[in-house]
Amino acid sequence: MSTEARREIFARIRGSSKLPSARDTAAELSSLGRAPAPNPLDSNLTLAFLAQVIRNGGTIDCVGSRSEAVQTIGTYVYRQHQTHKLIAGNDPRLAALPWRDGKVLPRFDVASGDDLCGLSYARLAIAEAGTTVTFTGRRNPSHNSLLVEDHLVLVDQEDIVENYEQAWSSIHAMAEQEGRPRGINFVAGPSWTADIAGHAVKGAHGPIRWHVIVIGPALGSNSITKAQSIAANPPPQ
Repeated sequence: MSTEARREIFARIRGSSKLPSARDTAAELSSLGRAPAPNPLDSNLTLAFLAQVIRNGGTIDCVGSRSEAVQTIGTYVYRQHQTHKLIAGNDPRLAALPWRDGKVLPRFDVASGDDLCGLSYARLAIAEAGTTVTFTGRRNPSHNSLLVEDHLVLVDQEDIVENYEQAWSSIHAMAEQEGRPRGINFVAGPSWTADIAGHAVKGAHGPIRWHVIVIGPALGSNSITKAQSIAANPPPQ
């Protein structure tokens, strides 16, 4: 069959088909608009995010600098496991932290079954659902957030967005600038399951504890108390 005959046959098929064109489909989708996004728990996105983290079963800390962040990490890790060790990826932001300030001994590698605490640096955080967004790949192995008992996540206050739509817009912009990551993890709490006899069990598929540390100079000392209050008494949606 010649190329010209093949084109003629496909043209007839397309002409007889009642399927809409790509342009018609795009127009129909655009006319639908978007569903309204839920309101955050508070007009302050940082407080809304922290409150949602608490509601998701996580724990929180607020610090004003990276030095304070390292000290907080050291206190948390020692309190949970009486050790100063943790596993972290080769993320430049993690490597640049002043580790001596918190007497922390990080190992920049891929987690094994013996590692108890893993540390990630979130690219974004979403106030709508208390979600942290991390990119995975050679520098940030997903093992470090899945194989450990305690997953700690650092979040820069300026990287907190209101909803998933804004998060995806930022992710696409980052991908265009940096290249697409190996994977994208949306984490909104420690590992939970109720598959067995309906009993909620932590740690079946991942970390037992999920601790989020927000870094921002504008955070007040009472941010945690405010977030706890909002989590306990959320506004009606």
